[in-house]
Amino acid sequence: MSRKDSKGLFANVLGQLENSAETGGMQRSTSPHLLKVAAGVRQMQERSELAERLLKDGGQIVEIDPDEIMESAIRDRFDSGYSEASIADLLQSMREHGQSTPGLVRPVRGAARPFQIVFGRRRLAAAKLLGIKFKTIARELSDEEAIVLQGEENSNRKDLSFIERCLFAQSQEAAGYRRDVICKSLSTGRSHISEMIRIAAALPRDILMQIGPAPEIGRRRWVEFELRWAAHGEPSKVAQSVLEREQMQASSSDARFAAVFEALAKADAKAAASSATADLISHGLVLGQIQRGKSASKLTFNKSVPSGFVDFIAGQIESLHDQFMQKQHSKQGD
Repeated sequence: MSRKDSKGLFANVLGQLENSAETGGMQRSTSPHLLKVAAGVRQMQERSELAERLLKDGGQIVEIDPDEIMESAIRDRFDSGYSEASIADLLQSMREHGQSTPGLVRPVRGAARPFQIVFGRRRLAAAKLLGIKFKTIARELSDEEAIVLQGEENSNRKDLSFIERCLFAQSQEAAGYRRDVICKSLSTGRSHISEMIRIAAALPRDILMQIGPAPEIGRRRWVEFELRWAAHGEPSKVAQSVLEREQMQASSSDARFAAVFEALAKADAKAAASSATADLISHGLVLGQIQRGKSASKLTFNKSVPSGFVDFIAGQIESLHDQFMQKQHSKQGD
């Protein structure tokens, strides 16, 4: 059986063990035996292929006090991903069975703490909460090697949301990493990296922090979100008004994304409906409309207007604009 197939089998077994309910709706099993088996399967699920590879390359596992390990230079996940609630399952597993998969740290000379985490931050957070040593591989790494390994671990585990990947790419670029390094760290091509960085740069980070990782929101919806944001006159004001609602504080990250997403669309529709519109009338005939908005005005001709007349107007634009400017100068002279 391939490693990929075995992982799928573990996930399937774990799901059945943790929720042994039949279609009719039995309660979740509390059998001590089943819970122990489930915890063991979860440990196998946590196994990191990258950590195993590093061990095969001659790495050794050491135990380090979590207080001796400093944060990554570039964060790859929202802080909420390390809260006690977010890592509850991992906490329970490590409390009962210990840390099955080592992390990776690198020595840092001249810093406040002797080591820096490369990957395994969730396990490190759990070790801190449990008050135990952190099992890890310690290896000398350059900045580029560390960032690539940090990203590779996340890509293998596939637990970063799309917007977290965008922010990770943007932070790397801001820190001066080359595009080929960023591509390696996220295991994707240059065009995808360019899109990720564009999306992260277009949206205010404080708004993104309030929305959160939105784990169920993929690329397509974030692209649509960015387009709505760019088209809106006051997107930050609309987003903030939504996120400050009391019910939003207790909502999931995905729900906060959806609320802001919908609010931007409704605000656009309301703005369009409230914009001033006037008919263009000649000898009692309505030739078209002028629509005035906050950012621009639009002239539209009705279908009944001959295309030759539209072309005639277009050809007169320069002359008409000159006449208007002359009148403006005359008024200023008066």
